[in-house]
Amino acid sequence: MNRIARKSGLAALALTMSLGMAACGGSDEADTASDETTSSPSETMTEEETPMEEESSDAMGAADGTFGEGCAAIPADGAGSFDGMATEPVATAASANPLLKTLVAAVGEAGLGDTLNSAENITVFAPTDDAFAKLPKKTLDAVLADKEQLTAILTHHVVGETLTQDNLAGTFETLNGDELVVEGEGEMFTADAEEQAKIICGGIQTANATVYVIDTVMMPQM
Repeated sequence: MNRIARKSGLAALALTMSLGMAACGGSDEADTASDETTSSPSETMTEEETPMEEESSDAMGAADGTFGEGCAAIPADGAGSFDGMATEPVATAASANPLLKTLVAAVGEAGLGDTLNSAENITVFAPTDDAFAKLPKKTLDAVLADKEQLTAILTHHVVGETLTQDNLAGTFETLNGDELVVEGEGEMFTADAEEQAKIICGGIQTANATVYVIDTVMMPQM
């Protein structure tokens, strides 16, 4: 009987040790799984945030490099905004900008829309509606009715090369075949020594041109 009791005690002890080791092993595996689960959301969040940061950076790109107090009048969004204009050729882009309605109408009267849209790497000095309003109504009406004169005036506002803020000051040949003088530095520039057209918003990018919005219509050298 004593021998049987000892065997029973040993069996019970072995069973107890076995269960204890199994319990410890389960705990370690659970801890490991818990650690892996805890780190995963953090890694996933980091991966998801990266594209959002890049997208935000891209959205700011169209306004980069613009300057002048008049830039505050450019719409914040939509086709006439910096972002919207950057995706369209210059005549199409201008048509969406609320500051340039008279200019767009004049370009249409002269039949220059396709010419400007198809040109490459040009610079356009774009008079605002207020700039055209400085002209006597009789004079403006006469100019709009004379396609040859209107074409000469409008092409006097276009230079056949890209002008950046760094190389904006100088003398340039226009698409009208005459010269345009730009003076100034920093963020203060005027175009045409006689007219003194002030650049009120510069460096606006379109798909094929750089645009400088000016406060005065410049007359070509006749």
